[in-house]
Amino acid sequence: DPEVYHNPTDFYDQVIEIDLDKLVPHIVGPHSPDLCRPVSALKSEIPSKGYLNNITAALVGSCTNSSFEDIGRAASVAVEAQKLGLKAVVPFYISPGSETVYATVKKAGFLDQLERIGGVVLANACGPCIGQWQRDDIKMGEKNTIVSSYNRNFPGRNDGNRETLSFLTSPEVVVGMALSGKLDFDPESDCLTTKDGKSVKLSIPHGDTLPSGGLVLDFSGYVRPSDDGNLVPIAIDKNSDRLALLEPFSAWDGKDFLDMPVLLKASGKCTTDHISQAGPWLKYRGHLDKIANNTYIGAINAFTKTPGTGKNVLNHDDKEVPLPELARFYKAKHIPWVVIGDENFGEGSSREHAAMQPRHLGAKAIIVRSFARIHETNLKKHGLLPLTFKDPKDYDKIASTDRISIVDLSKLAPNRDVKVVITHENGSTEEIRCLHTMSEAQIDWFKAGSALNALAKMRN
Repeated sequence: DPEVYHNPTDFYDQVIEIDLDKLVPHIVGPHSPDLCRPVSALKSEIPSKGYLNNITAALVGSCTNSSFEDIGRAASVAVEAQKLGLKAVVPFYISPGSETVYATVKKAGFLDQLERIGGVVLANACGPCIGQWQRDDIKMGEKNTIVSSYNRNFPGRNDGNRETLSFLTSPEVVVGMALSGKLDFDPESDCLTTKDGKSVKLSIPHGDTLPSGGLVLDFSGYVRPSDDGNLVPIAIDKNSDRLALLEPFSAWDGKDFLDMPVLLKASGKCTTDHISQAGPWLKYRGHLDKIANNTYIGAINAFTKTPGTGKNVLNHDDKEVPLPELARFYKAKHIPWVVIGDENFGEGSSREHAAMQPRHLGAKAIIVRSFARIHETNLKKHGLLPLTFKDPKDYDKIASTDRISIVDLSKLAPNRDVKVVITHENGSTEEIRCLHTMSEAQIDWFKAGSALNALAKMRN
């Protein structure tokens, strides 16, 4: 739009200019995709922060970084390495993100080029990106360093080992580090040594954006269903622990949420991995009640200081209870509950289960200092109230024995504060204000019980 380019400040609150000539390769981690610095700056951090310089595995691909261009650029490094007689000195894995990606990059010869320097092509799946990686080279609890081009690196995310230091960078930098075996290797400035003792520096990678011959598409596994979904039978074994039909969430009954216990007050970072872990739990993704047994098991509770536990305020027992078990106890007593969160609550993959599981177990609202955008949207979609403290310091007011009431819900409207009443153990009350970002349509989702319920009502 020409008018936007001529007067950008009329259309945007903030205008950011990026000089592409000044961009350099970056690497993030460990344990967070936010901990970012240029690859060249990592050298000084390794000794000062106690990172292990020896890399135990290098991984490229998965859904996020296995496009034709990504793998092409990685393969261009591999081609040069082969000409120089270099090979990966650490286990080096490639995960194509889909059958189409696999067939297309294979046709282009990229996989052969990566295999020639020691790469191993894995199945077309999430694989190590989401915890489907059973490692035999390290022991659980053993500290080690890996580099990957995946999209997440939270503790335990890739291999189930919370002591694995996972660093994320571009596919081509991962290949360079696989050739060196060292975390402090900067392919822009550092050299590698060939078999005959020559010191060589890798060239700048290159890759085409799209394949000249187009994508390799294969629809042989696709069965077109009937246009009328009612004619499609869905048969699930009632004894299956892997699959179960979803039951619609209940609609809002028009009443305020009163005297809800606090299941969890998350301390610090609480990502979707903390809320619904992957790895071995993935087999239950088709069975909401089964996978709900991992709800919040990675979250650090400010009340207990340990991950995944809480205290039952009904029996006044100081004993720590697994959070899924505690949530089920409240649900069986028909007592809704609430979760309190810190900054950027729900950061991570756009995992529907991180919203569906609390909803299934009886949560009514999540009140935080701030949300990660996608998780906030998912909570709305499943009929939960995602609220943020108007004053972030109100987070500190909430104790383990407090009861939370969300009142005047009949007046819920866009851009209108939500009244929350905290009832302390001694009977005193305190009123605070919370904010929300729900539109009229999203408030209708809340009232209907979920976005799916609202859509079903529209269809009927």
